[in-house]
Amino acid sequence: MRLVTYRATVEAGARLGALVDDLVVDLARFGAVAAVPFPSSMLEFIDLGPQAVATATKLLAECQGVFPIGTTVPLANVKLLAPIPRPRKNIFGIGLNYTEHVAESAKSLDTSAELPRQPVIFSKPPTTVIGPGEPIVHNKAITQQLDWEIELAAIIGTTAKGARREDALRHVFGYTVLIDMSARDCRRAGQWIYSKGQDSFAPMGPVVVTADEIPDPQTLDLWLTVNGVEKQRSNTAFMLFKVDELIADISQGITLEPGDIIATGTPAGVGAGMDPQEWVWPGDVIVGGVDGIGTLRHPIVAAA
Repeated sequence: MRLVTYRATVEAGARLGALVDDLVVDLARFGAVAAVPFPSSMLEFIDLGPQAVATATKLLAECQGVFPIGTTVPLANVKLLAPIPRPRKNIFGIGLNYTEHVAESAKSLDTSAELPRQPVIFSKPPTTVIGPGEPIVHNKAITQQLDWEIELAAIIGTTAKGARREDALRHVFGYTVLIDMSARDCRRAGQWIYSKGQDSFAPMGPVVVTADEIPDPQTLDLWLTVNGVEKQRSNTAFMLFKVDELIADISQGITLEPGDIIATGTPAGVGAGMDPQEWVWPGDVIVGGVDGIGTLRHPIVAAA
């Protein structure tokens, strides 16, 4: 199932929908007709657990593309928001999780050329999140080195505490696309949160694909362009620490809860690794995607 958070009009509130071809099926309204009380937000739906996904998938399939009146709206007529517009907690970011990115980072940033022995974890505050098409803000008073990183993000569906690797993927609700923006000149004493955590630095979306449709998250192509020029292209098979390893590792000391987001790292091709280095500026456009999930397109704009 492909889930979205959308707004039907400028004045309307955010609502949860299932994307079926070119239609957005409002799950709360659809559920009301089917006598199944689906909520109107992504986080509330995740909280219901795996049975909610199974039930919604079954009911949608039974309609065979013909849905009750008043439960759908054309995709072209809605504004898609970030699937989780306001995460409950900081996003878990994973640094240096592709071999070639480790090498390029060591050349230009203060990171080791040795492959990490454990996942490198940082975080991005909820205020970093923006939805599809929204502008990424470049604040020239803070940074002259705004960089890009395309990533697969895993969304937790059930509580994971001390999870074993062999069980870890059972805790995943679904997957989405995330662009981890980084102000490279804003790292402080080796700490990354101010560099990674500025407002608008986590474009996310356009959909969440539920985990039942992606049984193996290590088979997905991901890519990114700047102004139409390809900068990154790789496959999640090349992660140093796979999604199940990340869940198992984090959950040994930090309880992962429904709705938590793990941005799983980026492959080579970031601006800091170029020779000469490249950065994005107001007027530039970043487009990135993960095959099988979707594409994000974001303009860079100057801070007001």
